[in-house]
Amino acid sequence: MLKIYGRADGINIRKVLWLCEEISLRYEREDWGRGYRPTSEPEFQRVSHFGLVPVIEDDGFILRESNSILRYLATKHGRRDLYPEDLRARATVDQWMDWGISDGFAGLRPVFLGLHAKTPEFVGKTELINWGIWHWTRQLQKLDTDLARSGGPYVCGANFTLADIPVGMIVNRFLNLDFERPELPAVAHYYERLSERPGYRLYGRNGTP
Repeated sequence: MLKIYGRADGINIRKVLWLCEEISLRYEREDWGRGYRPTSEPEFQRVSHFGLVPVIEDDGFILRESNSILRYLATKHGRRDLYPEDLRARATVDQWMDWGISDGFAGLRPVFLGLHAKTPEFVGKTELINWGIWHWTRQLQKLDTDLARSGGPYVCGANFTLADIPVGMIVNRFLNLDFERPELPAVAHYYERLSERPGYRLYGRNGTP
């Protein structure tokens, strides 16, 4: 059976859990990371010396990095609807997944760690947090523009794909942290559309930023 290492409230672990819900995949999970057992412990280090969650173990195969895990699981279980074989369709999914760990995430990190998680390295770093709000808002405005132009309802068009998992997690966090933000009607509509999915209600829009 698939084993997932990582606490259930972590944004990257929740991406993997959401996919498991989408494809009805059974798994076991162990709590590791902030607030739980530290990933510096030898037991975790034997799984991944990088010390970051999530990590999966699938019949002896170890894999880290949440988006890589999403691609692996969707491909293994034949979910071409989520991760298409067509070159251009797959590249479009990949570009949004990459956005979700680059520009889409860069501003999120200092805002979340400074305002919500209260990580000592970020608390009181007003200039950094303000930069994060500015950068994150700018990226969500770009997402709003793209969704409005394409008509969506998902980031790659008419169908839900792997791309919506990292993007949907970013949107949930953006809309649920306490800072001033502009109206983004297309993003708001996207948020409601994602909320129709049981996996998103469990692991995205579940009261946790």
